[in-house]
Amino acid sequence: MKREIVLDTETTGLSPAKGDRIVEIGCVELINHIPTGKHFHVYLNPQRDMPEDAFRVHGLSDEFLRDKPLFAAVAGDFLRFVGDATLIIHNAPFDLGFLNAEFETAKLPGLNNDVIDTVTLARQVHPGARVSLDALCKHYGIDNARRALHGALLDSEILAEVYLELIGGRQVALSLVAETRVSFTGSVGGMPAAPRRSTALPPRLSEAERQAHALLLETLGAEPLWAVYLEAGEAS
Repeated sequence: MKREIVLDTETTGLSPAKGDRIVEIGCVELINHIPTGKHFHVYLNPQRDMPEDAFRVHGLSDEFLRDKPLFAAVAGDFLRFVGDATLIIHNAPFDLGFLNAEFETAKLPGLNNDVIDTVTLARQVHPGARVSLDALCKHYGIDNARRALHGALLDSEILAEVYLELIGGRQVALSLVAETRVSFTGSVGGMPAAPRRSTALPPRLSEAERQAHALLLETLGAEPLWAVYLEAGEAS
């Protein structure tokens, strides 16, 4: 089982060395590249004022954050959720720099997880192209209309979709469909046809079941994939 955590943060600025702090952490869990629906999300009191430039990015005000917990109070829950999973982060040095600074302030050991930086990955997959999260969403046709303001959990959910595309998410699914068609229709794109049995297996469906299945196929549109199976079965 491969467990990955897609992670994002929102902050008061660009530099923890200059006193900027994390104000939001959002994480979503993937198991074998599939979102499980489990997530970790928390707003944090940064113990400082919110600069106007940062507020315009994420919309988190001093008033909203005033009663939120300090990082030290949620660090244990955060570490338990992350565990030893690989972290998927867009521009990882930024988020990890802030997280490790928060752990240091809280006098706690920092993260030691494997990390995949989707900025680096995107540059490898699309050399020369823009690799911002918005640009990648546009490239892959991912709806990010909800992203009027940055938000750590929302951005993690969007990044999870982008990451799965970067590692071939849709292409893998299409390949499986193509392989299914190869088995029944011969070579595709120069690929050899899958071997067929010299003697067909005896039918396992009764005539009534076959007719019921044919009626079901009629409800699936003009060219359902399962029609390929039916035709192949009738030809064997």
